[in-house]
Amino acid sequence: MDFGKFFLVALSLALLLGLAQSFEFHEKDLASEESLWDLYERWRSHHTVSRDLKEKQQRFNVFKANVKHVHKVNQMNKPYKLKLNMFADMTNHEFVRSYAGSKVGHYRMLHGERPATSFKHENTQDLPTSVDWRKKGAVTGIKNQGNCGSCWAFSAVVAVEGVNQITTKELVSLSEQELVDCNSKNNGCDGGLMQNAFEFIKKQGGLTTEQNYPYKARDGSCDSSKVMNSPLVIIDGYEMVPENDEDALMKAVANQPVSVSIDASGKDFQFYSEGVYTGDCGTELNHGVAVVGYGATLDGTKYWIVKNSWGTEWGEKGYLRIQRGVDAEEGLCGIAMEASYPVKSSANPKTGSFKDEL
Repeated sequence: MDFGKFFLVALSLALLLGLAQSFEFHEKDLASEESLWDLYERWRSHHTVSRDLKEKQQRFNVFKANVKHVHKVNQMNKPYKLKLNMFADMTNHEFVRSYAGSKVGHYRMLHGERPATSFKHENTQDLPTSVDWRKKGAVTGIKNQGNCGSCWAFSAVVAVEGVNQITTKELVSLSEQELVDCNSKNNGCDGGLMQNAFEFIKKQGGLTTEQNYPYKARDGSCDSSKVMNSPLVIIDGYEMVPENDEDALMKAVANQPVSVSIDASGKDFQFYSEGVYTGDCGTELNHGVAVVGYGATLDGTKYWIVKNSWGTEWGEKGYLRIQRGVDAEEGLCGIAMEASYPVKSSANPKTGSFKDEL
């Protein structure tokens, strides 16, 4: 195949993929009950969602209310937009229970006060106006936790993948499932703390790769055989970012991706599509994510770049930009309350080859 034909084929595929990822609706779709049913059927087909007849009627009522909410918010002059994503026929209560039910605040209370650690980035000066660790090659592709409250594992893995790439110049996709199955101080699909994950990785002598111990989106028994003689990424420990201090969080993110907890229970958060999120949310920490950069829009609105674990259909191809530098000391959605990052200076053990895993 000559280059011209190859380019056209590649472009066609890219356009098809782009279309497959978007689901639009218009004013005429809201005109009647019939047009809303047609919209719901199109949405179900787009997301390959099957429902029995009785449930379909109930789900349609939920979908209809969500469509009206998305439409109403998008008519407002907000710096962000919403869309009918894969959560469009779930109530907000169902969404929170399934995707923002990791009870980070609950586990913090169970495990006591935040651990006191040093903060090696304290003296970082002359911070760049913007940072994006994706552009620096320190962030793997968007992953999907599925219907499993393992966001804590995904959050911790982003931070470990990041510090490993910064230290070794190798970007390696690591195993969330090993943490779900083997990290007994956390609760698998029922939530946990990122600091417990960092402690586990240090104590176990490393974390294996995604390819070697793939994600199943469910709790499982720890399979130590998958870790034997496999390539591992090690860390030397972790540090907490001083709480309720967005300036301290900025210093940390300028140096590496950082694990954070947020309140992801807002209805606008459920349907976030693009822009800088400034919507309503509290500080009931229930979802683990990772900050992989920061910046500002042309009009000066400051934001954090957040990597989520709900697949590429949600948000900006899986990412969220959320307002930075708000009046509340804890940050919007509590983003500055429970931040931490792994520390790494030691070389990874010479067991196996990462090249075989990529």
